[in-house]
Amino acid sequence: MKVFGLISGGKDSIYNIIQCINHGHQLIAVGHLSPEKTNGDYELDSYMYQSVGSEICSSIAECLDVPYIEKKIKGKPINKDLSYKETSNDEVEDLFLLIKEAKEKYPEINAVSSGAILSKYQKNRVENICDRLKLESLAYLWEKDQPTLLNEMIENGMNSILIKVCVIGLDKIDLMKSLKEMKNKLMKLKDEYGINVCGEGGEYETITLDCPIYKKKIVIDEYDIICHSKDIYSPVYYSVIKKWHLENKN
Repeated sequence: MKVFGLISGGKDSIYNIIQCINHGHQLIAVGHLSPEKTNGDYELDSYMYQSVGSEICSSIAECLDVPYIEKKIKGKPINKDLSYKETSNDEVEDLFLLIKEAKEKYPEINAVSSGAILSKYQKNRVENICDRLKLESLAYLWEKDQPTLLNEMIENGMNSILIKVCVIGLDKIDLMKSLKEMKNKLMKLKDEYGINVCGEGGEYETITLDCPIYKKKIVIDEYDIICHSKDIYSPVYYSVIKKWHLENKN
């Protein structure tokens, strides 16, 4: 199939694109929904979208060597039912417009890649849009065992780093560390507190600096760490990437 890849910048959306390619599909373009910048950064509380790391998504498209489409998130999470029906001014309709634009620009597109693992809320909304636009939804990570999936990502060369932490046991010292560096700690927190090791409960978010399908890799030059909440049990910290560059791969 000819695929439009939804990317957040994180590990799941990129790894699902890898799975699409492994299954014989062709990546035509990628797209991203970015929040309006507020208070100097991109952090946004959304039921659907990752906002931290949004600033580097156009560079990810360059690493993938495919066209990039970006639109702003203008809606709010109005319809919060598990099943979704078209709702005016809902944030899901921003995704509809993004995918609709991709289909208009690249008429050969007949499938959409998304990194859904466990959230039926998100998966149902992507499928709703695909049904409306007569596209196939490809979610190869859906309901995979998370420790197995985390190991698989690491073993397959996914250099994804944590850029937001929001769970007991994780703190600002864990920001900018790779999945490989964090694996043992995440597994320990799973055993102690039952966290989702792939971050499906919002425990953490990532950006992907390199992977097997990147033609170039991303190198972070400068970043700030922001404290969003000083909760005693699960403080929330995230990184804002200020400067970065691309390097050719050997």
